[in-house]
Amino acid sequence: MKRVLLDLNVVLDLFLNRPAWVVDAAALWQANDAGLIQACLSIASLPTLFYVVERQADREIALKAIDACIHSLRLLSVDRAVVNRARALAGSDFEDDLQIASAIESQLDGIVTRDPSGFAHSPIAVHAPGELLKQLDAGAKPPP
Repeated sequence: MKRVLLDLNVVLDLFLNRPAWVVDAAALWQANDAGLIQACLSIASLPTLFYVVERQADREIALKAIDACIHSLRLLSVDRAVVNRARALAGSDFEDDLQIASAIESQLDGIVTRDPSGFAHSPIAVHAPGELLKQLDAGAKPPP
């Protein structure tokens, strides 16, 4: 089973029902529920998730999004080691570096994001949501 960190943009796609991306985000969530992947989220993403969903929807939906993440995803802690590792990375966006550092510290197999350019310097594989879903579909098909 592939263990992946979901970048916040993918999680927001699901909870804000963003038309262009919600289908892939929902499919990833279902793959996690089915045990095909272990989806993880940095605990540092929760305040931003709440803030954005509350602003674009409402408080009740924001709280439901937090609860869904707590119950369905593996939450990755952020401690001094993660912050120090993030500071040592070459990226220009500290938030993305924190995501990468969390994935490294947790020994994950990949990061799923719609913004691969922000993760170009990641030593961990970076996947677009649709790309990972195609890999999962290919792995589920029996060999000819």
